[in-house]
Parts: sequence; structure tokens; C-alpha cells
Amino acid sequence: MKKILTVIAALSLLAISAGAQELGNFAFGRGPQVVSPEINGDKTTFRLNANYATIVNLVGAWMENPYGQGIPMTKGEGGVWEITIDTPSPEIYTYSFIVDGVVMSDPLNVFVQRDGSRYLSMLMVPGERTENYFEAKKQHGTVSHRWYTSKILGIDRRLTVYTPYGYEQNPNKKYPVLYLLHGAGGDEEAWSSMGRAAQILDNLIEKGLAEPMICVMPNGNPNQMAAQTLGLPTTEMDWRDPANRTSYVRSLCEEIVPFIEKNYRAIAKPSSRAIAGLSMGGGHTISASALYPNMFAYFCPLSAAGALTPEQAAALKKANPKLYWVACGNTDFLWKGSLELKKLLEDIQLPGFEFYESDGGHVWSNWRLYLNTLAPKLFK
Repeated sequence: MKKILTVIAALSLLAISAGAQELGNFAFGRGPQVVSPEINGDKTTFRLNANYATIVNLVGAWMENPYGQGIPMTKGEGGVWEITIDTPSPEIYTYSFIVDGVVMSDPLNVFVQRDGSRYLSMLMVPGERTENYFEAKKQHGTVSHRWYTSKILGIDRRLTVYTPYGYEQNPNKKYPVLYLLHGAGGDEEAWSSMGRAAQILDNLIEKGLAEPMICVMPNGNPNQMAAQTLGLPTTEMDWRDPANRTSYVRSLCEEIVPFIEKNYRAIAKPSSRAIAGLSMGGGHTISASALYPNMFAYFCPLSAAGALTPEQAAALKKANPKLYWVACGNTDFLWKGSLELKKLLEDIQLPGFEFYESDGGHVWSNWRLYLNTLAPKLFK
């Protein structure tokens, strides 16, 4: 018996030792401990512990050419590569290291975002523009995933739902709903991961700048059940078939909206529904305004281009939307299309029409800005 207890004790110590060694490797790595990125006022330093590398470059979204070879880092003591740059203006930027020709994320940075199949490290520069992109001080909503069955698309599908602070505590309160759509290459996690939608809404609601609202972020790829990270099969879809051109918008309006209003405490009337989307999602928003002009009181296409027939424009005007908010960057490749939509809506004197011009192009820095600017205008 004594021998057995001795063996058990020895094995336990061995397991603890092995676990501690594994934890040590995971938490601290090998070699000198470094911090990256490190923001010190107007200077930011990036570091990478890569003793055996011969060339390491830094490439970031703040650079003039964010898709180039970047700028060289210098190898220092203990094989730690380092570079210090002028801190970019307040925004959220992505960056990577190029190590002997191989692109990699910053292994020391816990802040990452997923863009389709790419995971990118984030540099979050604080400031007035980004103050709502960080976690709220006290009041935090809940982000969850829900599944629904789409008869129109013939598959079960997943969507992301944000419910505001206090939703669970007050079972009698109902809320308006913003349907927030992503662009091409995105999925139901894009606005949460790259758009910081939950943080923006949390901050605006906590400050009293926006009405508490539910935010529904569907998957806009009609052949997908969910984000590709779930490893689920996709369906075959003939994009040349005219019936498929509006299948997702029909599913959104005829299936997703009723699903939300059945399963959440949503106010089921047009004045409490808003739809906004970027790029492809902006096109979906324009289509929704054409096909379902009376379903939403707020239409907000962002960095998008689209057209309305004279009949659709007349029906939209008759629906009398509270807001039709078109936003685009003046160097966006869809800028011309946005101006064409602007002219059309001005020509028909659409009620509630507003046009918002920003600097920059087809980038998330604009879309975060748009949501931060748009949300306070909803449900007033």
C-alpha cells in the first residue's frame, strides 16, 4: 500500500511538473520576455522574439502601401527584433510581421480580428475617434449566436444577435431592432470582429447618445450555413438564375425579421426597424428598400452602389421613411455609384434622405465611423 501511495505521489508531482513546464512554455515562451505592441504617447514599438530569423519587416494598415513589403525591423539583444514608429492617428489598424518572407501575426498581441479566412493583429490607438471602440465602462450588452431555418434558401443558418445592457433583467421591455449587414467576404461575425459593433453600441447607449436596441447581424452569403470557421458545407447556387439575385434579401425580410420578432422582445412595427449594410450589405439594403419599402423606417446603405426603378422610387417615397442615410468615402471605388444614388434620391425629394461624405476608401475605419455616427440617429 505504501509503495502504491509513493507511486501515485510521484506521478502527481510529475504531472504537475509537466503541466507547469507546458504552462511556462505557453505563457512565457523561450528567451527574453517582450511586449508588443507598446504605445508610449507619440511613439509605438513593435517587437518579435525570432532569434533565428534573418530578415523581419513590419507591415501595417496605416502605411501608404499596406500590401507591400513593409519596413525593416532591427535585431537586438537576445534575438528580439524591434522597431519604433510614430504612433498613427487614433483608429484600429491591422498589422503583420514578414519573417524571412513568411507573413505572420504578432504572437504577443491578444487583440486579433478575423477577415474571412485571415486572422490579423490589431493596433488600437486611443483617442476621440476611437473612444467608443473600446469596452464600455460599466454597461455591457450580450452577443450570442442563433440558428434559424430558411425555407427560401433551403438550409439552417446562423446569425449573430446583440442585446443591450438590461435586456435580461427587464422581461417586459421591448426594443427596436437594427439589422446590420456585412460586405463581400464577410459573414455573421464580421461586424462583431472587425466592426466593433457591440462596443460601439454599448458606449453610445451607456452615454445616452443612442436608444437601447437589438442588433441582428446575419450571414449575407446565401450558400453558407454559417461562418467558414465552423467547417460546415456550403450549398451549390446558380448565381445566373434571376431567382437567386434577391433570395437573400427575401430571406432576410420574410424569415429573419419574423424569427427575431418571435424569439426576442422586438417591437414589431416599421418605425422600430432599421436596416444598414456595408458594400455588398449596402446593396442588400438598397434592394430591401426597393422590394420592401414599408418594412423599415430607416434604410442606411454604406459604401454601396445601387439603383431603383422609377416604380420602386415612387413606392419608397410613398412609404415616407424616417431616414435614408447614404454614406461613402470620397476615394472609395463605389463613390461614383453613391453619388448617382444621391442624385436619384434628391431628384425624387425622398423624405428623410441624408448623405454623409467621409475621407478614405472601402475600409473598416470608415464603416466603424459610420455605425458610430448613424446609431444615434435611429429610433428617435
